[in-house]
Amino acid sequence: MTPYSLAFYLDVVTTGTVLGVGPGDSPDRVTDVLGPSFAEDAFGDRGLCRDYGLAEFSWDRAAADQPWSGHHFTLQVHRLAHRNRALVSDTLRARYGRFAPRLRFEKLRRLLVRRGVPLVEVPEIAANAPYYRTFWQPDSRVAVSVIGTYGEYSTPDNLRVGDVYSVHAPMAAGEVEWRRAQPR
Repeated sequence: MTPYSLAFYLDVVTTGTVLGVGPGDSPDRVTDVLGPSFAEDAFGDRGLCRDYGLAEFSWDRAAADQPWSGHHFTLQVHRLAHRNRALVSDTLRARYGRFAPRLRFEKLRRLLVRRGVPLVEVPEIAANAPYYRTFWQPDSRVAVSVIGTYGEYSTPDNLRVGDVYSVHAPMAAGEVEWRRAQPR
């Protein structure tokens, strides 16, 4: 992992934003920061997702005449293992440099602890256990999904146990409490 791309992940987990834009920002604001290259999926007139390659942002709204409300963003880290250089936008590459094909969780966690930004493991949703593990940063409300164990048809073949699968924000404290309350 280059120090530059690792710095990107540290910034995201610490701040809960991607280059300063967060889950609550408008589609126009996100595009102003991340650039005009994206794929867009609309879900009727009430849901919108913009895929910037590595980062995806999602919005929803109550009705077509209402403004978009930010819902969440996800860094699809697992996509990097396909080694497609176009996946990382020019904006991210200009700021952080080259991105490695895999992100090792323990390395990320160790550097976050040095910054005073701990990650807390939260119970995994039953459908994903034991193949994935989730770690949460309470201050930034960022969740990190990690490959917990290999499972044919359950985990990507090009990732190893301990690789980060994705980074997601926000994960509300209420969801963490709900997960903890579920029977195991």
